[in-house]
Amino acid sequence: MSSLLPQFIVDLWDSLPPLVQYLTVVTWKILFVTIAVILVVAFSTYFERKVIGSMQSRVGPNRVGPLGLGQPFADVIKLLIKEIVVPAQSNKFLFVIAPLLSLIPALATWAVVPLHPGFTISNINAGLLYVLALTSLGVYGVILAGWASNSKYALLGAMRSAAQIVAYEIAMGFALVGVLMAAGSLNLGAIVEGQAGGFSNWFLLPLFPLFIVYWVSGVAETNRAPFDVAEGESEIVAGFHVEYAGVAFALFFLAEYANMVLISALASVFFLGGWASPLAGWTFLDGSLLAFIAAPSFFWLFAKISFFMYSFFWFRATFPRYRYDQIMRLGWKVFIPITIFWIAVEAVMAWQRVGPWANLG
Repeated sequence: MSSLLPQFIVDLWDSLPPLVQYLTVVTWKILFVTIAVILVVAFSTYFERKVIGSMQSRVGPNRVGPLGLGQPFADVIKLLIKEIVVPAQSNKFLFVIAPLLSLIPALATWAVVPLHPGFTISNINAGLLYVLALTSLGVYGVILAGWASNSKYALLGAMRSAAQIVAYEIAMGFALVGVLMAAGSLNLGAIVEGQAGGFSNWFLLPLFPLFIVYWVSGVAETNRAPFDVAEGESEIVAGFHVEYAGVAFALFFLAEYANMVLISALASVFFLGGWASPLAGWTFLDGSLLAFIAAPSFFWLFAKISFFMYSFFWFRATFPRYRYDQIMRLGWKVFIPITIFWIAVEAVMAWQRVGPWANLG
């Protein structure tokens, strides 16, 4: 890379203190990842409407820009110019801060997600704990939004959402205990590297029940259909954000889709090998024109994230909304016992050197 830059820029960079160089690199990484996530979120709204429109024999967005690709930007402009109405008897500080408490953890979690071999904003050894800590903070934005609005409808929606999030957060945590047992590390990069060698080495196979629990819990965590009881308009209007409009509502909207992308990325990292290729280890590809498809790459991670995002859209167009008691029963009485049972099965597998533990000394 240095050979592509003028010599005076290289000399200037070398003259900077190591701390300044480190902060500069990290700042550029943060900007790159944040802008990329926001753009993915924006176009996710477009593709969702296109996918659901196709499933329901409709056209979807097709008016703004070629093929309707300008629709996300038109939506942003509309939300930016709408008036933000703050209820008179609300707690104004918490009312304003609540959307940020939902969005910031969803963006900050990307700091430890490995996107490509050697590319992670912060390659910390306790990455899994960092993920669990930040993903559990989003519930505070939901609770504060409902309480600060001083509206009984918003408060009811917040309580229902918070109870649902907590229930499925526990199931997700137990599922990730299984990933920790298989990888033997809290570092997300090490978890991906532990699945190198092709599809047969992915944690998806020995941890399949935990994968199902994690993925369905992720759908419930994001309040997406069929778990979107907080937004059951026929029951409690629009849930915890019923009093929000304009940019404040847009932040909740952005947080929801940012969490969808994050859950998709984490499911790919924990169970599908992250950036690893499913064709790794196919020796007949070596030296051929197709050798690049067996190499680890960000494009494999992007393909896996795209598959999970499509699943979000597919679920919304397919399944009816569950009753609230059904959702809570599934989280507490089905998923948590399944995860505890499979962790015990994992202990037996590790003892018998089966699956990821086959090559342990």
